[in-house]
Amino acid sequence: MAYFQAPLEWNSDLIRQYDLTGPRYTSYPTAPQFSESFAVANFKAAVERSNASGRPLSLYFHIPFCDTLCFYCGCNKVVTNNKGRAQPYLERMEREMAMQAELFDSARPVTQLHWGGGTPTFISDDEMSWLMAATRKHFTLLDDDAGEYSIEIHPGRVSTNTMGHLRKLGFNRVSMGVQDFDSQVQKAVNRYNSVEDVNALVKALRQQDYRSISMDLIYGLPMQTLTSVGETLNRVIELSPDRLSLFNYAHMPHLFKSQELINERDLPSAEQKLELLYMAIERLQGAGYIYVGMDHFAKPDDSLVQAQRAGKLQRNFQGYSTHGDCDLLSFGASAISAFGNVYIQNAKRVEQYQKSIDSGAIPFIKGIELTSEDLLRQFVINQLICHFDLNFVAVDNAFGLDSRSHFAKELAQLKPMIEDGLLSIDDDGIEVLNAGRLLIRRICMVFDEYLNNASTIRYSKVI
Repeated sequence: MAYFQAPLEWNSDLIRQYDLTGPRYTSYPTAPQFSESFAVANFKAAVERSNASGRPLSLYFHIPFCDTLCFYCGCNKVVTNNKGRAQPYLERMEREMAMQAELFDSARPVTQLHWGGGTPTFISDDEMSWLMAATRKHFTLLDDDAGEYSIEIHPGRVSTNTMGHLRKLGFNRVSMGVQDFDSQVQKAVNRYNSVEDVNALVKALRQQDYRSISMDLIYGLPMQTLTSVGETLNRVIELSPDRLSLFNYAHMPHLFKSQELINERDLPSAEQKLELLYMAIERLQGAGYIYVGMDHFAKPDDSLVQAQRAGKLQRNFQGYSTHGDCDLLSFGASAISAFGNVYIQNAKRVEQYQKSIDSGAIPFIKGIELTSEDLLRQFVINQLICHFDLNFVAVDNAFGLDSRSHFAKELAQLKPMIEDGLLSIDDDGIEVLNAGRLLIRRICMVFDEYLNNASTIRYSKVI
């Protein structure tokens, strides 16, 4: 198992050479492979396998509402000031939970729970209490604060009182989208949260005994410079979050209409984006953060780092996770569940989702049942993207094959990467070297057998 104590190795020439477009591998197969022909019979068979496994549960709730539009956002969202839209939607989620609880063994403990969006704090404190009570009615939540119960927030639009209320409801982890503190950048993307706002919020969260605070930053936004991003990083490091995500802004207005509101002339060039990333990585590592992988940094004592050291880190639709032993049930518009060797996705539009619920149907519109080859490649990609190595014997024992023979074509495709110093291969397996860590998406793409048929799918750059 590769565990890196040394800082990331930066090689601009190799990054330019390998910086292609590709999936982020929050799942394998990735979402474009989900099919509308996925059958209800496959769903029910997967439920039976899930129940037989006895695995704990992870619950995700997609609350799509926002009262302001962030121009860069690519999430499935509904921008509205009408707070009255929330309760009818939450009632549909409760009915979806009831449908699922009839099928799944709801005595299985919920060790992980997450509210995402949108902006989940769009709903009122009373609605938050109602939703958690409904969840406890249908599933077995932990009452000893042992689970990872997290929520995404907009730090400029949430009160400390609401965060205290959420803590009493059982939430113990917070992920906040800071993005950038520079006023010009905030104006260019219509996303506002001052240093003072975030500082007061972080202070309150610590007083309220939240166990983990995570912050999201974005590089590549309009008006960003080395100086402005450097100042944002200085302020963030002073705030000392437990985890940090440093995301690449992918400008794709053909997919996300809100991005048409961004002036492309204000965006940093590809070369400038690399300079921003290099500076940010150097600054964060200099402050003591460990590069976990794929945009994620954490303090050395954080559970993500500990899971990676122990070889137990996993990756799912929320990113890196310490709970890879869970079956994921997701509720709400566009939410994706993963259990019993299937992925299923709910209807994306709120109206379509609610109509399905009103008809008495579980509201998924597409999915995929993973084949034995899918499961094999899923294992390989997860090992590489989480632990930067692959042990051939472990693969052979888990799947009953000769992995070197099975992946002969893929291993041959990796030879140029060996010559470029990104990885090494010997009789034991594949080891990603320090210079290859930033390019792990590109390495994983070699094992993705769907990419040859994905010419019409547009992905973001790997860096």
